[in-house]
Amino acid sequence: MKIFPEDYRKYKILILVLSSVPFLIHLYTNLFAGYGYFRDELYYIACGNHLSFGYVDHPPLSIFILKLSTLIFGDSVFAIRLIPAVNSALIVFMTCLITLRLGGKKTAVIISSVCVIFAPVYLAMSGFYSMNSFDILLWSIAFYYIILIIENNDTGDWIILGIVMGLGLLNKISFLWLGAGLFAGILFTDKRKVLLTAKPYICALLALLIFSPYIIWNFQNDFAHLEFIRNAGSDKYSGLNVASFIKGQLMNMNPASLIVWIPGLFYFLFDKSGKKYKIPAIIFITVFLILVINEHSKAEYLSPAFIVLFSGGGVLIERLTSVNYRWLRYAVIIPVVFIGIFAAPLAIPVLPVESYISYAGRYGFGPSSSEGKELNELPQHFADMFGWEELASDVSVAYMTLSPDAQKRAVVFCNNYGEASAINFFSKEYKLPEAISGHNSYWLWGFKKTDDPVVILIGGNKQELLKIFDYVDEVLVHNVKYAMPYENNLPIFIARKIKSPLDSVWSRNKHYD
Repeated sequence: MKIFPEDYRKYKILILVLSSVPFLIHLYTNLFAGYGYFRDELYYIACGNHLSFGYVDHPPLSIFILKLSTLIFGDSVFAIRLIPAVNSALIVFMTCLITLRLGGKKTAVIISSVCVIFAPVYLAMSGFYSMNSFDILLWSIAFYYIILIIENNDTGDWIILGIVMGLGLLNKISFLWLGAGLFAGILFTDKRKVLLTAKPYICALLALLIFSPYIIWNFQNDFAHLEFIRNAGSDKYSGLNVASFIKGQLMNMNPASLIVWIPGLFYFLFDKSGKKYKIPAIIFITVFLILVINEHSKAEYLSPAFIVLFSGGGVLIERLTSVNYRWLRYAVIIPVVFIGIFAAPLAIPVLPVESYISYAGRYGFGPSSSEGKELNELPQHFADMFGWEELASDVSVAYMTLSPDAQKRAVVFCNNYGEASAINFFSKEYKLPEAISGHNSYWLWGFKKTDDPVVILIGGNKQELLKIFDYVDEVLVHNVKYAMPYENNLPIFIARKIKSPLDSVWSRNKHYD
């Protein structure tokens, strides 16, 4: 079993240089630009403080990796974003390997990797810590081993693919879509005879075995993740539709890259030398159809499936221009690079915030949210990087107004995991009690039982709160620039003498979404 393609040594330096480009982009952003912690990053750090085989809104792999990373490198913004920066380099590296495995040479490697480097969605997904950069990387590794299997049908490659798919599922359950596409690809090509052997079943069994801790966790927690998916589809993402999904592909992948990935799809489906690798194209089509049928899919969900199309497109363009029209090779990548550079400030925070607002406004890019949220000057993926430390500071001010005895009984009740995670994270810098919430995994983590608790509440209405507590005092109003509007202008209350046991109130505050 030879892992690296024949020409790898020949193009090793080129591949390493190309792979270093996105890493250096993110390294610069994290060192010299950037904003604050992203909402989800604070939540993932909180999840790492509650290590488990599962969480309401995601499987555990990325959390265990983050926990290990924070133990080694710390939990600064730069430290936690180092791993996704490395992932961005590995994604380009795998793209180059796929391209070589398909028979591509120098030009094909450059074309395919440039498309990946300058795809706004890949830049964005590696710009902060989440499971998404791991997802794209694991998809690219899976594609590589699927191509190896098409060539050799080696048992060892099936075993590695099973491990990769298991890790993919343990990172994000949307990896099931790749599995569905792979099954369809095997079934509808001449590779279907492999279904009569043990190899694909060993692969599936390995994947299931690795994924099983999250399955067991869901059995133990009333299938919390399924409830989360159902609620998110019917509420948070209900404003999305098929038109926004398709339009999103053009913007996410860089509109100019159409001239590469469309030929890539053609290469796998119809080209004489490429159609023996038809399975990756069938995976892409299957995933596309699944997401379209769902109707409320986020455009970014399809992005991992484009990697292999860029490789196929690079190979086809290189071959078609090998004798004539060699200039066309460079004409293909020039618009990809220019549009990618133009779009980069919209994807990652390389500009100071005021400069970004001016830049986006000048070219007509208004703020956007895939969740249908009200916005101000910034799109949601940037606005969610503002206001968290200020919130912790304001809550600390309210907390310090309490007597020492009341402070011992105090707890902060938050509307969502972002607020709760910010309070708990910044408690190492400000005097703060524990923050709790009914949102997602925070509801499962519960609360420390205290007699006669003093509850600090973020947001809400005093008259409504008086239905739950005997005494409610507004202490101050949290105000911060650039944060999401629903996280701004929030009154902070101190409430005493809860009318019902906190257990009964807690049971009504669960919201998985």
